[in-house]
Amino acid sequence: MQNRTKVTVVGGGVIGCAVAYELGRRDMEVCVLERRAVGLGATQASAGMLAPFIEAAHAGPLRQLGSRSLELYDQFMVDVAGDSGDVVPYERCGTLDTATDGVSLARLERAASELSTAGVECRLLSRAEALADEPHLGQGVCGALLVPSHGYVGASALTTSLGRAAARQGVSFLSPCTVTRLTSTRAGIEVETDQGPKLSDVVVIAAGSWTGDVAIGEERPLPVKPVRGQLLRLRWPGAQRLTRVVWSPECYVVPWRDGTTLVGATVEDVGFDERATVAGVASLLEAAREVLPATALAGFDAVRVGLRPGTSDDLPVVGWSPSVPGLLYATGHYRNGVLLAPLTARLVADLVLGAAPDPMLDALAPGRFDTAARAAAAAVDGRFRS
Repeated sequence: MQNRTKVTVVGGGVIGCAVAYELGRRDMEVCVLERRAVGLGATQASAGMLAPFIEAAHAGPLRQLGSRSLELYDQFMVDVAGDSGDVVPYERCGTLDTATDGVSLARLERAASELSTAGVECRLLSRAEALADEPHLGQGVCGALLVPSHGYVGASALTTSLGRAAARQGVSFLSPCTVTRLTSTRAGIEVETDQGPKLSDVVVIAAGSWTGDVAIGEERPLPVKPVRGQLLRLRWPGAQRLTRVVWSPECYVVPWRDGTTLVGATVEDVGFDERATVAGVASLLEAAREVLPATALAGFDAVRVGLRPGTSDDLPVVGWSPSVPGLLYATGHYRNGVLLAPLTARLVADLVLGAAPDPMLDALAPGRFDTAARAAAAAVDGRFRS
């Protein structure tokens, strides 16, 4: 009997858990190492937005990735629920992207035209139509773009359920466990941790903002940096709750069936500072009141903070290491980790099993940063020589 492939996944956020679950389903021997508790990184401050046609403002790789992953979501949720036994909040309620002036309305008009041409169902609403669709909208709203296929999922609940579903597929979890170094050997990759060494055939780095904390031989660390996001949890006032996710240039508001309303999220380049701030909370409350005045009467439940892993081109890093055999990256998803979890898990599992690489992986390859650095250096050198 052939030995099963041994895979170590470094990171227990939504990406790490989704990858581990998919690998476990494909009969691999998987262990997840997480420096804290599962789901306590960027995932805990995610509103679980599933809105690729808003998050990716222009057609390109990110929108293609988001669109493909959204198409997988219905079956993904069925599978996770079946294997975990959990019920995870999941709604395809649609989004209303609102405009409050002529400039933002023109942006929505262009987006509607572009999406319609691409075959995406959407509808540009006048002010009256927008207020009829969502009566809680403020008087400053002059129009909105409705995308019915969008929605949200409970990010923390999904991550917990992915962990439980993965465990039922034989995946093991070790936390807290800090990975310090990876060393390539003839027998595989040795993973050095504060709990002792571990030998694996394949290692998947899904450590998000903490990707650079893992020393990997002579390989240059990926340019993945933390971007702080603060998220508010409110209690919606009154019995008539929001029916759709509402988006404005300054915030988004996500309604849950239990009356909870999430308002997010700040974008702050402050390093590894995970503190909630008065300024961050105040800016979100003001932005929410601007588009939905009723939030002024909402109850305040909590503020959550997460560090989202950003890259210089806003694209995730998914693919084989250019210099370490058996090392795979699945990191740098920034604000789209929850949305891209199903597709990322599938792409990674296919690579581990030796399938032909998906063409989309060219844009996500880890080596693209080295190529960009070499090109920049060559340009500088050329200027000095000219």
